[in-house]
Amino acid sequence: MSETASKAPGAPATSGDANRWKALVFIALAQLMVVLDATIVNIALPSAQVDLGISDGNRQWVVTAYALAFGGLLLFGGRIADLWGRKRAFVVGLIGFAGASALGGAATNEAMMFGARALQGAFGALLAPAALSLLAVMFTDAKERAKAFGIYGAIAGGGGAVGFILGGVLTEYMDWRWTFFVNIPFAIVAALGAYFVIREPEGGRNRNPLDIPGVLLSTLGLVALVYGFTRAESNGWGDSVTVGMFVASAVLLIAFVVTEAKVKAPLLPLRVVTDRNRGGIYLSLGIAIIAMFGTFLFLTYYLQVVKGFSPIKTGFAFMPMIVGMMVGSTQIGTRLMTRLPARLLMGPGFLVAAVGMLLMTQLEIGSSYASTILPAMLLLGLGMGTAFMPAMSLATLGVEPRDAGVASAMVNTSQQVGGAIGTALLNTIAASATTAYIKDHIGSATSKSQQQLVALEGQVHGYTNAIWFAVGMLVLAAVIVVTLVNAGRPDTGAVAGSAEGAEDEVPVPVVAH
Repeated sequence: MSETASKAPGAPATSGDANRWKALVFIALAQLMVVLDATIVNIALPSAQVDLGISDGNRQWVVTAYALAFGGLLLFGGRIADLWGRKRAFVVGLIGFAGASALGGAATNEAMMFGARALQGAFGALLAPAALSLLAVMFTDAKERAKAFGIYGAIAGGGGAVGFILGGVLTEYMDWRWTFFVNIPFAIVAALGAYFVIREPEGGRNRNPLDIPGVLLSTLGLVALVYGFTRAESNGWGDSVTVGMFVASAVLLIAFVVTEAKVKAPLLPLRVVTDRNRGGIYLSLGIAIIAMFGTFLFLTYYLQVVKGFSPIKTGFAFMPMIVGMMVGSTQIGTRLMTRLPARLLMGPGFLVAAVGMLLMTQLEIGSSYASTILPAMLLLGLGMGTAFMPAMSLATLGVEPRDAGVASAMVNTSQQVGGAIGTALLNTIAASATTAYIKDHIGSATSKSQQQLVALEGQVHGYTNAIWFAVGMLVLAAVIVVTLVNAGRPDTGAVAGSAEGAEDEVPVPVVAH
């Protein structure tokens, strides 16, 4: 019997290696780098476009190449982490990400830039699930797990906003290339730290042969889905290629599910997603991210185009949301996760975020940052931080150690697909509302200044229409959590399904075999 299992039921468990808290520092650093990269490049894109001679039609590929590789390869990356071992996958992912970032920073033409972004996405797809699954197998005591996932959840939620600040500072005072080069020291420090500090628990690898049909079907299906939404944003929902991508995605993903139900060693064991708690987490997270990513985009444009904020000032304007996320994740979520069932944190968390979003529907050209945007951001951050933290933990709780990588990959996949859907869907809603508003009001504008005012009013009208949709998404996420997630509060002992402590009887969800 293991050391953890031999303890009395009420005794605190010694969860894994003594260096696990040091390991958390390097895992969190790597996660911060990946999340930062999703937004930091957006701020630098206009400067990079001019330097590299990228056309307006092709500039979206700086973002799309990363999103396609990252979203399409996440399940494969999670399975590789289970096969190789999470530590090895984590270190290889970091080194590869650093190399791809160096290539992007040194890019001399658009092809080199697009290739570097695709490589970043591919290594990110290996790195992200390895990081989350390392936490899942290293922190097996419920109270320690709450603290660890609180820190991880805050970084996962707030890192994107930090990217706006860092991207603004680097672009304005240095050069856009530094938005790529800045990843290199992050990656080197995290890789060295992980190599010397992380001690992965034994016996958690999945050494079954790789499910090649599953890899191909899932990768192509997810790439088609993400590209479909990305193309819809620029070419419209009725575009023949957009529709073709959605049809191909549906066919490929249905074939993937059928294949996984039949093969002996599936890429994604269906037991991972058919558990009602995990299924509810994946679905609610994806829907909540739809609301969050779209709002990031609208607020960035509102602050810079309508209010005239500089890139740096815009970045700092997001700080209240980061503070709210940190408080929600590390204080509220961490303190209450071992006392309350997850649904009683996630459901109210999404609703608090919805109230913050509701405040943003009141935006006008002359809205005050202090009275409207600041409280909205605080509530949005507080709610999402409180909800993210138990979601990250419960998504990998009770899963078999051999499936930890692919279960973690599903968390990232739901977020990535949610982000792609959110950006495309909310952008389309906003653009349609803006066009309709300008068409209705432009006739009464006689001077050029009045026409410019109508154009700005139309933009804000479009944003608020889309934000109303985002409010609905957050309420829907709360309903899904309350309906599907029924796990009780975790015990203060080791969690089920961990490498150690699996012999303890703990009231947590366990995947059916």
